[in-house]
Amino acid sequence: MGVTTTANKMKRTGIKDLQRPIIISGPCSAETEEQVMQTAKDLHATGKVDMLRAGIWKPRTRPNSFEGIGEKGLDWLVAAGEETGLPVITEVANTKHVERCLKKGFDRLWIGARTTVNPFAVQEIADALKGTRVEVLVKNPINPDLNLWIGAIERFQNVGLDDVHAIHRGFSSVMSRKYRNDPMWEIPIALKRTFPEIKMICDPSHITGKRDLIFDVSQKAMDLIYDGLMIESHPDPDNAWSDAAQQVTPLKLKEILDRLIIRKEFPEGVKVAEDLSDLRLKINDIDYELIRLIAQRMVVAEEIGQYKKEHNITILQPNRWAEIKRLQLENAERQGLSSKFVSKFLEAIHQESIRHQTAIMNKG
Repeated sequence: MGVTTTANKMKRTGIKDLQRPIIISGPCSAETEEQVMQTAKDLHATGKVDMLRAGIWKPRTRPNSFEGIGEKGLDWLVAAGEETGLPVITEVANTKHVERCLKKGFDRLWIGARTTVNPFAVQEIADALKGTRVEVLVKNPINPDLNLWIGAIERFQNVGLDDVHAIHRGFSSVMSRKYRNDPMWEIPIALKRTFPEIKMICDPSHITGKRDLIFDVSQKAMDLIYDGLMIESHPDPDNAWSDAAQQVTPLKLKEILDRLIIRKEFPEGVKVAEDLSDLRLKINDIDYELIRLIAQRMVVAEEIGQYKKEHNITILQPNRWAEIKRLQLENAERQGLSSKFVSKFLEAIHQESIRHQTAIMNKG
């Protein structure tokens, strides 16, 4: 299949060539031709937006919800892109969507979270795109599974697509009360380590679910050296047909972007570099001491394991573990440390201790 029609003429530089921060914006859903065109014009007027997005097909949980305007919305999006000069992008969830987008000339597509979770669907879409030069942005799966996200990206790379990038939109979690989807920043950071060459785009709209939190998440993404942002915008967000609470007007989007502090990756100036180097040496020394202390703790854990073996005591002691966790979480609070971080740290230490004690139990 080839990209032969009007949307192809709008392709400027590729996503990988755009300067940070890359800004992708537009309505959650294309609703009317007028709404799409007005949004595009207002976004273009901000001078801040690199790409126009809109959902054409919307995978909804309940069948009676608004599930997108359908194929006719593609023409609206193409027309809005031609009018403003903004490249356009939309979501595809199956091969029929791909075929219709290619027929209309789309050369940028994104894969939604509900699709990324299904390797069969991802492979079918990848196969449908084989032989094209379409740029693909892959959203993280709904559940916090790094390997699923990695696998989806690899499937597109394996069919020969050169421009495959990632969108971080957060993960479904019953524990997150502040956000619609828990950002779990450690997962996209791990993905970036796996694919250092790809662009990482943050989607604060879906992470927060609330427009008043978008700036804070956007700034955090910039501080973590994300390459760009995908933020939903609508001329009249409160009356949007889908996800009204997380959309902003193009004017509000400009205000958010104007407030962002875009930090440098590398220090400038000899003194700044020297000062930073001194602080990093201190970190190295502390990390060395941490590892030494953890190793020392494991020696004691092995001694405990030997004692348990000699006295026929189980490795796992739930009451003792609960006591350790309670004491150290109280200590963490006094030290100003995140309880979430300390819990994960203690869990890792506990599992390593169990591993050492198990080796002692099984010896001989």
